[in-house]
Amino acid sequence: MSTVSISTAERKHRLVLPILVGGSIAGLLDMTSAYISFGRYMPIGIAGGLVGAAGRHVSVGQYILGLSIHYFIAFSAATVYCLASKKLDFLREHFMVCGIFYGIGFFLFMQLVVLPLSAYHAMGPYQYRGLVQGLLAHMFLIGLPIALSLRMLSRGGEGSLDSAQY
Repeated sequence: MSTVSISTAERKHRLVLPILVGGSIAGLLDMTSAYISFGRYMPIGIAGGLVGAAGRHVSVGQYILGLSIHYFIAFSAATVYCLASKKLDFLREHFMVCGIFYGIGFFLFMQLVVLPLSAYHAMGPYQYRGLVQGLLAHMFLIGLPIALSLRMLSRGGEGSLDSAQY
């Protein structure tokens, strides 16, 4: 049996689908959760984290900006996980545990880095209910779908990505 090396461009191309699917699903589930918890103007609140006081004005532009920022963050989270899986095979092999812990890490990154650096400068104190709800949402609506999409879309058939092909 001969071994064929796979070019770097082809390896990167194989991660595009898991990144797009994982980021889309995580973004959709998280935004749905935010709509249920905080109401339909949540994207305007997200935009306010970037533009500051101007974010208080309800407009289509602010709404689109908020959705764009939200999905940029979701796709960034999926990209980081998928790129890390190139070096850390256990991220694919133990996707459920790793996805849940990735969601926890992502939640902590958002709470301790992104929100304090935003225009809101959110640094607490936090309510217990909000922390639990945020942790659960990030674990099961962001981390797990990203890990699951990588696992499902990097396996099976001729296009499978075993560690030898990575």
